[in-house]
Amino acid sequence: MKRFRRHGHESQRDRLKQELYQFSKTVEHGFPHQPSALGYSPSLQLLAIGTRSGAIKLYGTPGVEFMGLHDENAAVTQVHFMPHQADMVTLLDDNSLHMWTLRRHKGLSELLEIGRFMLMGPPGAPPSVTRVTAVLPHSSGELLLLGTEGGHVFVVEVPGFRELEERNISLDQVSNSVPVDYIGRRNLEHVEALQENPTNPSQVVIGYGRGLMVIWDLENQCAIQHIPATQQLESMWWTEDGSYILSSHSDGSYCRWRVGGQEETEEEEEKEKSDIPYGHFPCKAITKIVQLPTEEGPPFLLFSGGMPRASYGDRHCITVIHSKTHVALDFTSRIIDFFVIRDGLEQTGDPSVLLVLVEEELVVIDLQTEGWPVIQTPYLVPLHSSAITCSQHVSAIPLKLWERIIAVGELQKTHYSKKPWPITGGQNLGPDPPQRDLLLTGHEDGTVRFWDASGVCLYPLYKLSTAAVFHTDADPNDNLNQSAEGEWPPFRKVGCFDPYSDDPRLGIQKIHLCKYSGYLTVAGTAGQILVLELNDEAAEQTVEAKVVDLLQGQEGFRWKGHTQLDVREEPVLFPPGFQPFTLVQCQPPAVVTALNLHSEWKLVAFGTSHGFGLYDYQQKNNVLIKCTLNPSDQLALEGPLSRVKSIKKSLRQSFRRIRRSRVSLRKHHVTNSSKLQEANARLEAELAEMELAPVQRKIEARSSDDSFTGLVRTLYFADTFLSDSSHNTPSLWAGTNGGCVFAYMLRVPAVEHRADEPVTAQPAKEIQLMHRAPVVGVVVLDGHGAPLPEPLEVAHDLARSPDMQGSHHLVVISEEQFKVFTLPKVSSKMKLKLTAVDGSRVRRVGVAWFGSNCKEDYSESGLIFLTNQGDVHVVSLPHVKMQVQYPCIRREDVSGIASCVFTKHGQGFYLISPSEFERFSLSTRFVVEPRCLVEVPLHLDSSNPHRAEPGGATSAHRTTQHSEDAESAARCVMEHALLNDEKVLQEIQKSLEGDQTSFLENNVKHAVA
Repeated sequence: MKRFRRHGHESQRDRLKQELYQFSKTVEHGFPHQPSALGYSPSLQLLAIGTRSGAIKLYGTPGVEFMGLHDENAAVTQVHFMPHQADMVTLLDDNSLHMWTLRRHKGLSELLEIGRFMLMGPPGAPPSVTRVTAVLPHSSGELLLLGTEGGHVFVVEVPGFRELEERNISLDQVSNSVPVDYIGRRNLEHVEALQENPTNPSQVVIGYGRGLMVIWDLENQCAIQHIPATQQLESMWWTEDGSYILSSHSDGSYCRWRVGGQEETEEEEEKEKSDIPYGHFPCKAITKIVQLPTEEGPPFLLFSGGMPRASYGDRHCITVIHSKTHVALDFTSRIIDFFVIRDGLEQTGDPSVLLVLVEEELVVIDLQTEGWPVIQTPYLVPLHSSAITCSQHVSAIPLKLWERIIAVGELQKTHYSKKPWPITGGQNLGPDPPQRDLLLTGHEDGTVRFWDASGVCLYPLYKLSTAAVFHTDADPNDNLNQSAEGEWPPFRKVGCFDPYSDDPRLGIQKIHLCKYSGYLTVAGTAGQILVLELNDEAAEQTVEAKVVDLLQGQEGFRWKGHTQLDVREEPVLFPPGFQPFTLVQCQPPAVVTALNLHSEWKLVAFGTSHGFGLYDYQQKNNVLIKCTLNPSDQLALEGPLSRVKSIKKSLRQSFRRIRRSRVSLRKHHVTNSSKLQEANARLEAELAEMELAPVQRKIEARSSDDSFTGLVRTLYFADTFLSDSSHNTPSLWAGTNGGCVFAYMLRVPAVEHRADEPVTAQPAKEIQLMHRAPVVGVVVLDGHGAPLPEPLEVAHDLARSPDMQGSHHLVVISEEQFKVFTLPKVSSKMKLKLTAVDGSRVRRVGVAWFGSNCKEDYSESGLIFLTNQGDVHVVSLPHVKMQVQYPCIRREDVSGIASCVFTKHGQGFYLISPSEFERFSLSTRFVVEPRCLVEVPLHLDSSNPHRAEPGGATSAHRTTQHSEDAESAARCVMEHALLNDEKVLQEIQKSLEGDQTSFLENNVKHAVA
C-alpha cells in the first residue's frame, strides 16, 4: 500500500520555513587579510582598502561599509578616488584597471563595478610598454594619466576608459627635450610617480625611476622644466603653493626643487634642496614624502622609510617633523601607505590626523593634540593582535552588566586621543540593534577581549589579561612606548599588533560568561581554569590554586607534555574589571577541552583528554573527579606541545585498520577466488565507502584502542529527571570522544545552607553509542520539547519556567547522528542519521530560537550545526527533523570550520582569515548588515558649471547628486561616459525606461564618445 503525503500540511510547513529561515553572509568584522593598497576621498570622506585577494572595501562613518570583489584573482596594487565623484579606479597586478561606483538603489548605496580596461600597446611591442606603474586621476574628473614601465604616459578618458592617443606623452617626446648633459637621458627607466600642479591643472610632473623629473604642459604638449636628480626616485610631492617639488630617493635622502623662477647659485641650491635625515651611514629608501602647510608656523613634513640600513633596517617607520618636534613612529608590521586628513570642509586647513595602513592594522594619529596620541578605531580593529584561540558569543546582555564592562574598559583607554573619529562619510541608515550582544575572544597570550557585536562594527570594549596570575618571562615594568632620552632616531612604538606570546601555555582555550551573575570562567592550554568576578575597583589579592589529579593515582602513566604554569604566591594587584578569585589546576596539565559554568549552583565543570571534574567555587572544593582515560590511550599523555609524537603507534593503528578491512572483505569471498577478483572486490569496497551510497553508508565502529577516546568534548548542566519520573534533580552530563555519555546526579544544598553543606555527586547513567562516534553536544528538552533555560534566566524573568509535568528527553549529538532518549529510563526514542546518509560529520552545534518575519509572536527552537563539509543545517526540536541546509564555509577551510560559533538567535561567526570574522545569519528576523547611503556633496561641484579640460575642450557639467531612483543614477554614469551627445542621451533615456540594469552594464563597459 502506497503512502501519500498530505500536500496541504507540507506546503504550509514550507511556507513557515520561508518565514523562519533565510541564509545570508552579512558583514565581515575585523581587519582585512593582506591589505595591499589604500585610497581616500576628501570629498566623500571615505576610506578604501584593497587586498591581495582582489577584494576592495570602503569605510565611512561607523556603520557605513561596502565591499566589492574583482573577478580576477589578482592583488589590488593601487586605489584612487575620482575627484568630487562617487567613482573609484583600482589597478590590479595583472595590469587591469577597474572602475567602481557607488550607485543608489532602493534608497541605499551599493558598490558596483561598471567598467574594466587594459592598456593595449602597438602590435609587437613588449609588455613593459603598457605595464602601468603610476596612476594620476586628474582634478577635472575626466581623465586618468597612466605612467608605465616603458616610460610612456597614456591619457585615458573615464569612466568609459577611452584612450586619447593624441594626448599621450611618449618616452621619445620626453627624451628629446632632456638637456644633453643629463647623465641618464639615454635610459630614463619607468614612470615612478605622477603629480598634478595644485595651482595649475594643465601641468603635471612626471618622475622617472632613474631620477629625472619633467614638468609637462598638458595643453601645449611640451616640457616646461627638467629637474635632473641623479638618485633613484621613490616618490614626489608638489607643495600646495606650487612653488616647490619634493622628491624622495632610494639612498634615504629627500630634495626640494624650486619650480620656475630664477635659477639659484649651485651652493644655495645644494644647501636648500638635499637632506638625508638619518645619515651619514647608508640608509634605506624614503618610499613616500608629504609636506603640508599650517596657518601659523612651519609646515608638517612626513615620510616613510629612510632608517639607517645597518642599525634599524628592519624597522617600519614614518617620520613626522613639525617645528622642533621630530618623531619616528615605529610600527610592528610593514607599512602599506599613509595619508593626512586636514581641517575644513574642503580639506585645506591645518593637518589634523595621520592615517597609516600597515600590514596588520590601521593606526590613526591625532596631529593636533600634544604628544600626538593614537585615536581608537571603531572598526578595522586587529582581532589577531594576538592569535585567536577560541570565542564565545553571549546574546542579550543585561544593561547593568553592559555598563559596568564599558566603564572598566574606558579606564584602559585613557592613553587614546579624545578627538572624534575622522572618517565620517555616508549615512548609517540601519536600525538600532535590538539587543546588546558580546563576542568574547580568547587569545594565545592569555588575554580575553570583549567586543560589542550588536551591530555592523565589532567595537572593542574591554581586555582581560590572565598572565598576572602566573610567573612569566615578561617584565611587568617593561614599557615599549617609552624611548630612551636622547635616542636617535627618536623612535615611538605605535599600534597594538603584537603576535608574540611570552608563554604558549597561557593560551585561552575555553570561555564561559554568565551574563546574569557577572561570573566568568576561562581555561587554558596548561590545564588551568580561572573563575573570575567583575569588580569595579582595583583589588590586591592572592589567587589560591587547587590541584585536581584527573588520573586518580593510576599507575603506569607518564605525562610527556608541558609543565603547568607557576602561580604567584604573593598578592597581585588586579585592575578594575574581571578579577580571578580561584584557580583549578588539572594534573596532568593538558589542554582544557570542555568547560561549563552554573552560576546558580556555584559550580564549574571542566574536562581534558584525561577526564573531567566538578569544582565548587563557593566553598573552593572538588566535588567530582572522573578519569576517562583508556589504558591503551598513550597519545593522550603526550600533550599538544610535546616534541615527540608516537609515530610508531599511529602507523601501527593504520596498518591494523587496513588488516581489519581486508579480513572482513575476505569473509565475503569464496576461498578459491583469484587474486584479481580479490583486488577488484577490495577496490569496490573502498569506493563504496568513499562515494555516496544510494540509501545509507556502512559506518564502521571505531575501536576503543583509537587515541583520545577519553577526551571530554562537552559538559552540560541540567535540572531534570534521572532517578525516577517524579523527582527532578540537578545533574551533570559529560560526552567523550569515544562516544560515551556520563550522567551524574548532584545534590546542591538550599541557598541558606549552601555555604556550609557540601555539594555531592553520584553516578546515575552511562550511555555508550554503538559506533563510538565523538559526542559533540548534549541537550535536555522539557515536557514541551523546549531546551532547558540557562542558569538564572528564569530568575531574571527572561525565560519561562521549564515544564516539569511532561516527560523530559535527552538529545545526544554525536559527529554521526542525533539521538533522542527518554528520561529517566534513557531508552532510545528516535534518531536522525547524518554520516550514514551523506558522509558528513558534525563539527559545531548550538541551540537557537528562530522568529517568524510575518508573525511577531511565533518562534521555534532548533539546533544549528555545522559539518566538516562546511554546510550549516537547522534541525527542529523536539522531533529532530532536518529543516534547511545551506553551504557556508569551504570544506578545505578547516580552521574556519573549527572557529565557528553560533548565537542564540540564529546567527554565526567564523574566521575567514586570522584577522577577520565572517558574520552570517540563518534567521529572517535577526539580520545584522550594513544599510548605508553615500551622496556626493553639491557644493563641491557647483562653482564650476563648465569645467575646462586640459587641451581647451569644454564638457557639460556633470550631475553629481544621486537622485531617488536607479534611473537617475544610471543616467549620471552614462553622462560620464558619453559626455553631451544629445541623441545618445535620448536613446539612453528610452532604454532606461525599459531595462535599466542590463543597459547600464552593457553600455558603460563599451561606451565611446
